[in-house]
Amino acid sequence: MAALSTLILLLCAAKDVMPSSPHWKPTWPSYRVPVILPQSTLNLDKPQFDAEARLEVVSPCGPACHKSSPLPTYEEVKNYLSYETLYANGSLTETEVGIYILSNGGDGARGRSRTKRQIYGYDSRFSIFGKDFLLNYPFSTSVKLSTGCTGTLVAEKHVLTAAHCIHDGKSYVKGAQKLRVGFLKPKYKEGSKGSNITNSAMPEKMKFQWIRVKRTHVPKGWIKGNANDIGMDYDYALLELKKPHKRKFMKIGVSPPARHLPGGRIHFSGYDNDRPGNLVYRFCDVKDETYDLLYQQCDAQPGASGSGVYVRMWKRQNHKWERKIIGIFSGHQWVDMNGTPQDFNVAVRITPLKYAQICYWIKGNYLDCREG
Repeated sequence: MAALSTLILLLCAAKDVMPSSPHWKPTWPSYRVPVILPQSTLNLDKPQFDAEARLEVVSPCGPACHKSSPLPTYEEVKNYLSYETLYANGSLTETEVGIYILSNGGDGARGRSRTKRQIYGYDSRFSIFGKDFLLNYPFSTSVKLSTGCTGTLVAEKHVLTAAHCIHDGKSYVKGAQKLRVGFLKPKYKEGSKGSNITNSAMPEKMKFQWIRVKRTHVPKGWIKGNANDIGMDYDYALLELKKPHKRKFMKIGVSPPARHLPGGRIHFSGYDNDRPGNLVYRFCDVKDETYDLLYQQCDAQPGASGSGVYVRMWKRQNHKWERKIIGIFSGHQWVDMNGTPQDFNVAVRITPLKYAQICYWIKGNYLDCREG
């Protein structure tokens, strides 16, 4: 079948060569990134905004389930990567896309709901206190959504988060039309504005400053099925703010294979709801992966969904170390491992196709999105 043959070519286009030298540095690989461009845009009826916001997504379909699922056809991949755009005035559009350079595609999965949330043994999360940490990179790139999730700054006016924080797969959540993004700021006492001196041993109080969202992009791969149909593969969304946030942001990058990550480890920070008002940082090893997902046992609670999963690797072209977002923390999965139940927390990987899509949403020019 021609469509399936085309998709196989898409899956094989990444260039990923890792040197075996004992002095090797974990290096960002080069990928041939596809071109994804809008083909047509259709105005849709205004949404009802009647879904309840969920702070995480659950699914029982684990690595073996995903790996055994049939590859989608080329047309299905284009369908999944088409997207809806929600504007602050409540208007909604649907954009169909075309894929013009062969690169990686997605895969599908089926699942059912489970509500368990997981802390794995000793709680290894770290609450980040004090403006010297919270207002500095990379922690300063983490922001809070008014729907209760976390997001990450990925451009001057853009925030990457999980799709389920905006849309439950069938309808937009309450508050999505008036969505706001919160930035932690020091909460000065009266008469001490501007002071950077703290005499107390207690952590400095912080508050959120909010910026309204101008528009939101959600891939149809999430809207058409939701997590109980094709899995978490397309659980990501991009928010455009009404004004620049004026903070340093973290670039997105194509997710390397787990075995090529530094120490096989990932990092992310989020606003877990069991520690209200705190930014919580964690890191852990990747336990397994599929083409679209990373399975790990990073301790996390609802509210951390939408956090940008990042690693720090050597950028050969610039001769420097660079952090990049390679995934979006999605939620929880229960997996039957040889008859034994096992829990994983799951992140959606940024594949070459997803990189091309998100980058185009940010920059609006595919020529700026050719290298992941």
